[in-house]
Amino acid sequence: MGKSLRIRALALSLLVALAPLSARAVAQVEPQSQSQSQSQSIPDLRSNAFYILDPSGSKVLAARNERTAVPIASITKLMTALVVLEARQRMDQTIVITRDDVRDTPGSRSRLAPGARLSRSDLLHLALMSSENRAAHALCRAYPGGMPACVRAMNRKAASLGMKTARFVEPTGLSSSNVSSPVDLAKLVRAAAANPTVRRFSTDPEHAVSVNGRVLEFRSTNSLVKKPDWQVTVQKTGYNAEAGRCLVMQAVIDGRDVVIILLNSWGTLTRIGDANRIRDWLESGAGAHSG
Repeated sequence: MGKSLRIRALALSLLVALAPLSARAVAQVEPQSQSQSQSQSIPDLRSNAFYILDPSGSKVLAARNERTAVPIASITKLMTALVVLEARQRMDQTIVITRDDVRDTPGSRSRLAPGARLSRSDLLHLALMSSENRAAHALCRAYPGGMPACVRAMNRKAASLGMKTARFVEPTGLSSSNVSSPVDLAKLVRAAAANPTVRRFSTDPEHAVSVNGRVLEFRSTNSLVKKPDWQVTVQKTGYNAEAGRCLVMQAVIDGRDVVIILLNSWGTLTRIGDANRIRDWLESGAGAHSG
């Protein structure tokens, strides 16, 4: 019996000695699981920078690299459209595509050859919907005071919207010197969403124009505008080598307006995939607890 008691006492002392170690082990596991839970509260996106905003309450739902100014490619055309519309020129006025429009948009594909005659309305439609570079260039060239005045108006408009990181040097987005942060692009998207013409033209899935007796059909660069399960109110895509693939838009998701900024997505379909992941994340209710 004496020996048995000594064994039980030894076992009890070992349990007492190991208890703090077990407590420390639990304490080490708990923060890790909390960290994993926190990381799951942000959608798993492939875009290098993103910014997701509920504009009704100015609530940031998720963000990454949101305050860094980077090239924005053809997102530029939203600003081009705003200043062109604010100049209040006739939308039915005919504008002729010139060799300057071709020379100043090198490397971009276009079916608008020099001599093509289109209305200002059609050029704006193609610039927003199909990201037509020659159309955007012609619009700015035909702006009161010409190209320099148009670019100055773009920068003035950016300043009036509070876009402190934004800078524009031309109207198409081909230049990597056109830059902005995701936070400031959200301000541009909200301004664009307030303009009925920009909303309608940017979200049309297709548009046909008559050029020199031929009907040319153009399609949207954003496949989401044709999806019945998406309600996109304004959008613009962008791409150049420095900017990567970009997408900005405002859409109705789970009954509320949401501004989505996606910059420098690495794959051809990544920006669309990221948009779908954001919608799934918001519809799951995860976004309600963010910000």
